[in-house]
Amino acid sequence: MADILASYSLGAIRVFEAAARLKSFTRAADELGVTQAAVSWQVKTLEQRLGQPLFVRKVREVDLTPAGERLARAATESMGLLRAALSDLVEADQGVLAITTMQSLANHWLAARLGAFQLAHPMIAVRLEGSHVLRDLGRGEADLGLRAGNGDWPGLAAHFLMPFVQTALCSPEFLARHGPFERPADLLAAPRIGASREWEVWFRAAGVTPPQGPEAPRLEADAQSIEVASALAGQGLAVGSPIFFAAEIASGRLVQPFDIAPHYGDGYWLVYPQERRRVRKIAAFRDWILEAVAADPSIARYAAADERAD
Repeated sequence: MADILASYSLGAIRVFEAAARLKSFTRAADELGVTQAAVSWQVKTLEQRLGQPLFVRKVREVDLTPAGERLARAATESMGLLRAALSDLVEADQGVLAITTMQSLANHWLAARLGAFQLAHPMIAVRLEGSHVLRDLGRGEADLGLRAGNGDWPGLAAHFLMPFVQTALCSPEFLARHGPFERPADLLAAPRIGASREWEVWFRAAGVTPPQGPEAPRLEADAQSIEVASALAGQGLAVGSPIFFAAEIASGRLVQPFDIAPHYGDGYWLVYPQERRRVRKIAAFRDWILEAVAADPSIARYAAADERAD
């Protein structure tokens, strides 16, 4: 029996996959480096060859027809497998592990431990990006990521690492000037750093009615590490992770006035494309980080607290 693929242009299928995934001929053209007219022509040729429409054209975007949805699922999966195979065959790429994660997790938990991974795997170089930009792992923008969320990302394998908990933190000097704090409600009158909504979560967990009305914080940054750095400098109380800043708490550089660390989200996860789960450098990092997580007493403590709360 003749191979049905011989009757179709793989180039047209590649164009269709991009347009279906991006829901736009224009964005597909930008990604592929061709004109929008070329994308439209390739899709139209494929539709004519199949004898049925694959898209419903709208003014600024396109929607898939039932036939288009069926073909898109198969095309996206196939292109993902092909990209993974090609990437894994590129020798230069094999020695570099590209990791993407948020700044706070990179700076205050992962970076201090990466040396142990590199000692165990000296042939793997690590390229670490700490950013709020969500990289497309399916398209090879990074090999793997450490993400905050609920663990449900289509097409990605996800391994739970640690809970997303935060607590009130300050410097010993700040405590000496503004303390003592005998009960959580005392923090209402103290200078605080960070978003009001994050403090509201902490106060409610402490059984305290949060301040009513808008407040102007001393500092509100887009990264937890910046706010806690300000707290280290004695500028106020900040909400930060007792896992990320466990060393500073243990050394006395930061003080945790109350053992109250509510949940701020589902948690942090290791993620990578399902089809790349057997790639050696990804498997090596997965095994290593899961061991590192299991060995961290702060994670064990707050993960156990989560389980008791459930």
